[in-house]
Amino acid sequence: MRVAVVDIGTNSTRLLVADVDGGALSELEKRSVVTRLGEGLGTTGELGEAPQQRVFDTLLEYRSLIERHGVAHQIAVMTSAVRDAANGVAFADAVRDRFGLDGRTLSGDEEARLSFLGATAARPAGEGPLLVIDIGGGSTEMIVGREGAVEFHVSTQVGVVRHTERHVTSDPPDPTELQALAADAREIIEAAVPQRYRDIVTAAVAVAGTATSTAAIDLGLEPYDPDRVEGHVQHLATLDEQLAHLAAIPLERRREVPGLHPDRAPTIVAGVIILREVLAAFALDRFEASERDILWGVALDAARP
Repeated sequence: MRVAVVDIGTNSTRLLVADVDGGALSELEKRSVVTRLGEGLGTTGELGEAPQQRVFDTLLEYRSLIERHGVAHQIAVMTSAVRDAANGVAFADAVRDRFGLDGRTLSGDEEARLSFLGATAARPAGEGPLLVIDIGGGSTEMIVGREGAVEFHVSTQVGVVRHTERHVTSDPPDPTELQALAADAREIIEAAVPQRYRDIVTAAVAVAGTATSTAAIDLGLEPYDPDRVEGHVQHLATLDEQLAHLAAIPLERRREVPGLHPDRAPTIVAGVIILREVLAAFALDRFEASERDILWGVALDAARP
């Protein structure tokens, strides 16, 4: 089955067109645009007109790509920003009505399940307990499981857009702002995950823009190469070095860092801090970056009988 999946997140709007046969997935098209739908949401409680329009403009481009590929099923999933917004239902209705997408707003539980499905779809059998980390603009999902089965999952109100807007007002960020951001994230993460699950995890896979960006920075990728990012092992010591550099330079210089897409520069510092706090909560000193995320999970799920 040929499927198209659009993931409308708090920070980015992404597209995957793929052929799915059982548990095998072959990518035909993959796109990502930083649309920052959740911009200002923490202050107003609503999705702003300008952020919504950025998403609509991107969906217009994606619609032509979807039509070109002749897909059998087209799905749009919406996550944290749309769940939280007072006008989220109206936005979701507009996505369905204007672009012909089978749109649904995922619960935190659904988001976690589909992220785990995508991240583990191509992994070898026999792995021990695995942590999947999915850091988004408005939420962070942590899923623990093994052999394709989820044992624990939680969606937390920790995100790169949410926490940047909540804590960072200086450019470059003031150290006290970053300390407050880290403490806030740490408190939420530690309260959300029981110690027994933190103790059993032996390895971590991290998906989405923060994780893949840190891998690309480490590899110095210009241009971005998803094949090299997939499976790249990133150590905590490297994250510390990246954080020290990224937090010390102003936004305009961050936009020029090799491997980092300029549109991710405003939120990458918060992202690295959140990623470090998740690893620390599970006493892990490394993670494996993966391009296989919720887009894969939704596509695989849609093709099931």
